[in-house]
Amino acid sequence: MPRAGLDPAAVVAAGAALADEVGLTNLTMGLLAERVGVRTPSLYKHVSGQEDLNRRIAVLALREAADAVGGAVQGYAGRDALAAAARAFRTFVVEHPGRYAATIGVEPSGPDDPLATEGMRVLGAFTAVLRGYEIAESDLDHALRMLRSLCHGFATLQAANGFQWSADIDESFEWLIAFADRGLRAL
Repeated sequence: MPRAGLDPAAVVAAGAALADEVGLTNLTMGLLAERVGVRTPSLYKHVSGQEDLNRRIAVLALREAADAVGGAVQGYAGRDALAAAARAFRTFVVEHPGRYAATIGVEPSGPDDPLATEGMRVLGAFTAVLRGYEIAESDLDHALRMLRSLCHGFATLQAANGFQWSADIDESFEWLIAFADRGLRAL
């Protein structure tokens, strides 16, 4: 019988929190079992294994990122929406590096896969930002990739303590936002 209070959602939440602490690559079923106070085989009542756990963490992370970015851009347009989305995404990645790492390189099994659904919500929030610019429909995918690359790159570098020089990180991020805004307006 599963431990009281332990269900798939609780296991995934504990796994996501642990991934944020130790890094996704260091997250193991054994370490998670220790964290939630059960023996490792007990986890298999809730998730089918490490791959399933990582996929579920990815879904959780995409849901949380979509909520953060989508909520941040409400009521904003143009540069203000861009800045709000970029800041929300950066904050999410820096605060949750392990769970965010689970989203990279994982492929949805189809259009109904929660990975696809939540991934589209994140893209939808960034697409809403781009609607505030005069971007041709044929260029929208390129603009999304550019925006995602800028935000992802900066945030993951910061989360990994990749900025070692003296310039203020927040100033650099604001410079990135201004640069992206100028580029999007120039299209």
